[in-house]
Amino acid sequence: MAQFNAQNLKTIGVFTSGGDAPGMNAAIRAVGRLAIHHGLDVMGIVGGYPGMLNKEFETLSQNSMANIIQRGGTILKTGRLPEFHQADVRARAVQNLREAKIDALVCIGGDGSFTGAHLLWQEHQFPIIGVPGTIDNDIAGTDLTIGFDTAVNIALDAIDRIRDTAASHDRLFIVEVMGRDSGFIAVDVGVAGGAEEVFIPENPAPVEQAIDRIRRGMARGKKSSILIAAEGHKPGRAYDLAESIRKKAGFDAKVCILGHIQRGGSPTAADRILASRLGANAVEALRRGDCDAMVGVQSGVYVTVPFTQVIGFKKRVSGDLVSLARTLAI
Repeated sequence: MAQFNAQNLKTIGVFTSGGDAPGMNAAIRAVGRLAIHHGLDVMGIVGGYPGMLNKEFETLSQNSMANIIQRGGTILKTGRLPEFHQADVRARAVQNLREAKIDALVCIGGDGSFTGAHLLWQEHQFPIIGVPGTIDNDIAGTDLTIGFDTAVNIALDAIDRIRDTAASHDRLFIVEVMGRDSGFIAVDVGVAGGAEEVFIPENPAPVEQAIDRIRRGMARGKKSSILIAAEGHKPGRAYDLAESIRKKAGFDAKVCILGHIQRGGSPTAADRILASRLGANAVEALRRGDCDAMVGVQSGVYVTVPFTQVIGFKKRVSGDLVSLARTLAI
């Protein structure tokens, strides 16, 4: 990873970028309070990368970070800025940061956000550390990302409720969870929720396989079934699966799309603790002079991983966990 001279570090800026994730506020709180503990000033950048261009900077104090650890979303707001792909736009952002006397940044976000962060160092040597915040849990270099545990638990609670209805009416339900390129939520929910089949982008299951599992369950007296589908590149794909099952087997599948409900709500204890530790580690990394890297957790150990080993390297769902979900459903 890269290094910078941290002796003159006085002010840390923090921002959230990309999709919001439960626990981001806990990370903001940890960054701010640990920085203040070490005698540093903290500036919040409102709205992510667009906020850098619009000079939306606000000083964070102990009081402004009170009573936020339990809140979902992000008090600093978030946003995406396609124009940040342009070098002149990044140059203007850095100029604004330096005019605001911000010496280093903590970026809480995902792969796309880290791409912009990496370029700020590569082009302008502006020190920055990333904190992985995404419900998809697909960022390389860390076992867990902020928001994933909450998203799984929200989806699982919904599925437990749907199963009650499915059992009462002898119905087949297809529950669609978030995950455009990643099946982490779907697989964890599938195992924990006892789903008959899990459809994920990384390991597509043929519809015929799901039909076979449903029929085997019916043969032993099972009256209801739950299938889990990651949304993939086309939200609403559960309707396509339901139609395919109807045409091939004659089963009438009800569809429930959980959508953005998985992003909201109070973060779980696990996400609050993870976010607090990652936020604190981000500050300590900057104080050591580390930059152009992400803090993460690997096998219970908190680590700092260069952006070059993170950006563009999608973490994939364990094949063993997919097999377990399918085996236990038989």
